Amino acid sequence: MSAPGPRRRRGAFVPTLIVVAALVAGFVFFANVWTDVLWYQQLGFIGVFVTQNLARIGVFLAVFLLMGLAVYFSIRVAYRARPVYAPDQAVQDNLGRYQAQLEPVRRAVMIGLPAVLGLFAGTAAMGQWPKVLLFFNQEPFGQTDPQFNLDLGFYVFSLPFLGFLLSLLMSIVAVAGLAGLLTHYLYGAIRIQPRGVFFSHAARLQLGITIAVFLLLLAANYWLGRYTTVQNPNVGRWAGALYTDVNAVVPTRSILAVAAAIVAVLFIVAAIIGKWRLPVIGTAMLIITSLLAGGLYPWVIQQFQVRPSEQTLEKEFIQRNIDATRAAYGLDKIKVNEYKATTTATQGALRGDAETAASIRLLDPNLVSASFEQLEQYRPYYQFPETLNVDRYKINGKVQDTVIALRELNPDGLNANQQSWYNKHIVYTHGYGVVAAKGNKFTSDGKPDFLQSGIPSTGMFGDDSKYQPRIYFGENSPEYSIVGAPEGSQHREQDRPASKDKGETQYTFTGNGGPNVGNPLNKLLYSIKFQSSDLLLSDGVNSDSQILYDRNPRQRVEKVAPYLTIDGNSYPAVVDGRVKWIVDGYTTSSDLPYSQSQELDTATRDSQTAAGRLSALPGESVNYIRNSVKATVDAYDGSVTLYAWDDHDPILKAWQKVFPSTVKPLAEMSGDLISHVRYPEDLFKVQRELLGRYHVTDADGFYQNNDAWSVPNDPTIKGNDVTPVKQPPYYMSMQMPGETSTAFRLTSTFIPQTVGGNARNVLYGFLAANGDAGDKTGVKDPKYGELELLRLPTDTLVPGPGQAQNKFDSDPNVSRELNLLRQGASSVVSGNLLTVPMGGGLLYVQPVYLKSTGSTAYPTLQRVLVAFGDQVGFAPTLDAALDQLFGGNSGTKAGDAANNNGGSGGTGTGSSSGNSGNKGNTPAPGLKAALDDAKKAIDAGQTALKNGDFAAYGEQQKKLQDALNRALAAEGEQGAATPSPSPSSSPSASPGK
Repeated sequence: MSAPGPRRRRGAFVPTLIVVAALVAGFVFFANVWTDVLWYQQLGFIGVFVTQNLARIGVFLAVFLLMGLAVYFSIRVAYRARPVYAPDQAVQDNLGRYQAQLEPVRRAVMIGLPAVLGLFAGTAAMGQWPKVLLFFNQEPFGQTDPQFNLDLGFYVFSLPFLGFLLSLLMSIVAVAGLAGLLTHYLYGAIRIQPRGVFFSHAARLQLGITIAVFLLLLAANYWLGRYTTVQNPNVGRWAGALYTDVNAVVPTRSILAVAAAIVAVLFIVAAIIGKWRLPVIGTAMLIITSLLAGGLYPWVIQQFQVRPSEQTLEKEFIQRNIDATRAAYGLDKIKVNEYKATTTATQGALRGDAETAASIRLLDPNLVSASFEQLEQYRPYYQFPETLNVDRYKINGKVQDTVIALRELNPDGLNANQQSWYNKHIVYTHGYGVVAAKGNKFTSDGKPDFLQSGIPSTGMFGDDSKYQPRIYFGENSPEYSIVGAPEGSQHREQDRPASKDKGETQYTFTGNGGPNVGNPLNKLLYSIKFQSSDLLLSDGVNSDSQILYDRNPRQRVEKVAPYLTIDGNSYPAVVDGRVKWIVDGYTTSSDLPYSQSQELDTATRDSQTAAGRLSALPGESVNYIRNSVKATVDAYDGSVTLYAWDDHDPILKAWQKVFPSTVKPLAEMSGDLISHVRYPEDLFKVQRELLGRYHVTDADGFYQNNDAWSVPNDPTIKGNDVTPVKQPPYYMSMQMPGETSTAFRLTSTFIPQTVGGNARNVLYGFLAANGDAGDKTGVKDPKYGELELLRLPTDTLVPGPGQAQNKFDSDPNVSRELNLLRQGASSVVSGNLLTVPMGGGLLYVQPVYLKSTGSTAYPTLQRVLVAFGDQVGFAPTLDAALDQLFGGNSGTKAGDAANNNGGSGGTGTGSSSGNSGNKGNTPAPGLKAALDDAKKAIDAGQTALKNGDFAAYGEQQKKLQDALNRALAAEGEQGAATPSPSPSSSPSASPGK
């Protein structure tokens, strides 16, 4: 047998590889951290980054040390108290083998195990840093709960932290006790014998003290549990402590707290004297008491006392829930007016609503994006958002509702041979210009009537010298761009076309928009962050280069104010010569006593979010919300400014103590900025969802739930396979009944509560939030945020949005003309259905757009539908449609009255309950001839299609389009010459008679 060869020495390759991998991972981690530092530092919010991460580290270290030291000392105490000899040799032999295996690594285990457990505990606890900071920086609410008479700040700031602390300490005691118990067993201090379990004096003492400490913490937890009863969500019922909670749960938790403390004392005594009988009996009694008193007794009270007389016994607590919920969501100051709405349209009924009629918005911001693109995009590397925004501007002393959008950059619009790293990150860096159109007017051919447009940008905001039109930060900005250069350097950035058809201009960013990447270290770090070697090697990066990233306005505000919930719709406004994104931020809580919880994602979901046009709020439950912060993000340099909009909010005050000097006071908001503040959509959605039940303020009526409302589904979303979704709220300038001036409001409607997917689609309520904050620097108009609810009488059947849409769709005269518009290569698109309180009732207005097929097609506004009660009007202009609806003279002029005599002007057909609004129902000769030609072209086209003659079919389609154009022109001439009488006064006639 040959002798074994010499042992091969282990090479250094594997250790070296491990060290190199650790260094690489460490450097990548450093790159991500340091680039975050540079980002926050450039924005001026480095304090937020430092405080937030120090809080995380502080919580981690505190929990790590608590857990680690508790486990370490528990193991160490058990080890030092180990018995020197064990009486049972067989047991000793078995334990000896384990001890022999453990002894070489005992020191490492005694230190490593506590460290690992501490690491897990600390990592899990890091996310609780907001509770810790709020506890130490809490602010009083100045209001108390009705059960324990404690300030609401105790429930919002103290109770969450105390609950977290108790749970943590109980976990630490349990884990440390178990570690000590195992150590005692391993070294023979605890032995299982035929006559029972043997404990050494040291093991008995340590075990007794551990259990006693755990029971004392359990007693404290029972005591705190008394206060958490007022925070019970009670899904499907009423939030807060109800009759059973107050009369059974709270007393039994008090009893259990005292009992647990007594048993804890018994364990300490037993650990000293070595007699376990009393603590064992006490423990058994505690368990039995917790089952009986904590579970069975409340169940008996609920089943046999509360259920038979629930309305009477729960009345007080339901009232608490109503009052707390309305206060927590800002519904307690809502103004409710009984609105005796009429359903009869009479001549001159809109005489007192002149301002509202002139402001009614006809441009649907969800549909006209394609129109903006085709008319104002100019280059494929520009784009407009799918949904535009509604704002208002003062023009010539008058407030004008405006549909506004930014011409943002679209890197995907570049040709495939232009999709280089250099082009995408250095050349194409920004969008250009604001495009705005009047909300209440359109051109004679149905296009938006622009107030600001063109390249170079011109209009109500002036040109490049009046405002900064370049858009570096927006909702569709590239992931990152490299901008900036030393003075005198050659321009590299594509700026804008010099004109519609000639040349391009170049530009160099001159602001302070991002961290510097001019030095080698920063360039390397950002190359790692964005995993781009081009960034590291490109000659397009110079000593003055800045890197712009995290460019979405909502994303920037979320990072600098991590305590805010951000509204799903940020919108642009031209403020003091700059384009600013205005972002609404909310402070929320889920800990307010007696307030009903609301799922934010569910409450804010509607047809807009379902279509992906807007972002829904996160899926978290809250029972308190305030629009505490208005934020702005500069579209040129990305600077973020936070303003304390609700400076009375205690949660915001607490966070201002945590992050001082990050939120500016309202006094620093300019008047121009305040004039563009709106009432936020998501807050309004949450409020209207709750108001469906909480408009009832009487406990008995609330219990019976016989006056519950629902938000109607969007009637413009049609199709058998389409899931119904709620109608979104709409912005518009309008005058509420009984008021003397218009205001920019956010509105919604209510119908009876939906049961099983079916509901009577009649109107029960109309809600409006005042969004006008004035235009004075540092001063908020006291009427801003006022919620006004018009409650309609239930004995008058006012059609809801669904019924109004159904009337539009089923009216024979409307259908006939819409079918005419649909002929050929065109489609009819219904715009948003607006509900406006006017003329002593509710007026429905819906713009109707015509869109041809093809990649360059865009919708043009061709008709306006109006309804009042059961009557319907339909004309090329809103002004003509209103006159038609209200007896030939509405009493006022709509914003598009100037279009009545234009190419698309004049009145058209209208109907009431299927009756024509045109006298004699006789079309003009020119219109009749055009309609006959259209019919002939349709028939001939269908024949050609059957025969497979596509050339002939194409020729007939051209004739059809020409006939349709002549029909529209003839109809306009007829309407201009002969106004239509009131539909209600027209003679009754059946179709075909």
